[in-house]
Amino acid sequence: MAFNVTSNYAGKAFGQYVSAALKEAKSLEGLTVLENIKYKENIRKMAGSSLVADASCDFADAGTLALTEAVLEPKNLQINVDLCKKTLLSGFESEEMKAGAFNRTAPTFDQYVLSYFGEIIADSVEGSIWTGSGAANSGTFKGFLTAGGAFAAGGTVQVNNVGGAGTAYTAANIIAQLQFLVASIPANVYGKEDLRIYMNMKTYRFYISAISALGYVNAYSMNGDYIPMFEGITIQPCPGMPDDKLVAAQISNLFYGTDLLSDDTNIKMLDMTQLDGSDNMRVVAKFSGGVQVGVGADSVQQD
Repeated sequence: MAFNVTSNYAGKAFGQYVSAALKEAKSLEGLTVLENIKYKENIRKMAGSSLVADASCDFADAGTLALTEAVLEPKNLQINVDLCKKTLLSGFESEEMKAGAFNRTAPTFDQYVLSYFGEIIADSVEGSIWTGSGAANSGTFKGFLTAGGAFAAGGTVQVNNVGGAGTAYTAANIIAQLQFLVASIPANVYGKEDLRIYMNMKTYRFYISAISALGYVNAYSMNGDYIPMFEGITIQPCPGMPDDKLVAAQISNLFYGTDLLSDDTNIKMLDMTQLDGSDNMRVVAKFSGGVQVGVGADSVQQD
């Protein structure tokens, strides 16, 4: 990895670092998280039919009970970055360094790098959950909405947006889009306590604008007490979802698998000077992730 510093190294440093905003892994709040998966987890699905029959004096076997599986296989991912400490000598970071040729660490810089890389991982996981390709060397795992992903392979109900496939959402049409999604939810799923509507932040903004205009409980600009819902169904904003798509599903039917959830924030910085005499610092993180749907027919994708 290339590492460079662009600094005029004049005047006074601000005292902290800033970076472009990244997506938070908020989708995990609307998924069932399965940990301690080293290789694969089999989500066991049971389906019964014609099990209830009229009573009789004798034992009469009736109906069928089928047990199938959906496989959740997290993909192992990593961050490996080499940072040359010598590069920091030309910036304000050098003012934090102690005297001596072997003292080239800048504590504020080191702490921010660890924090920033944690945000990078969260951003990556959030994107992969929905649209990760899972291709080799892509740094992603296959997402729910990816072609050939969990929804397509699991038989999720697919419906078009109001106005036709790919119709762009606006504040003017988002209510109609949501009404159509709710109407498409299977009757056996509608009313379940953990049923959620998933949408990205752009769509969520349209929803807030539309509900505000309608005057929810006379709060025309919303308020801090508002719980985002549509016709009794809680809304789960998901920064990693693409535009103009909605999903309706139960939390208990959407799965995120990993080895250990805290691996996403367990980032190590290794000073290589004491090990090989180089002037490098290595940033290392290892984590895994993958998604799967339990019963595809109980979830709806609209786009």
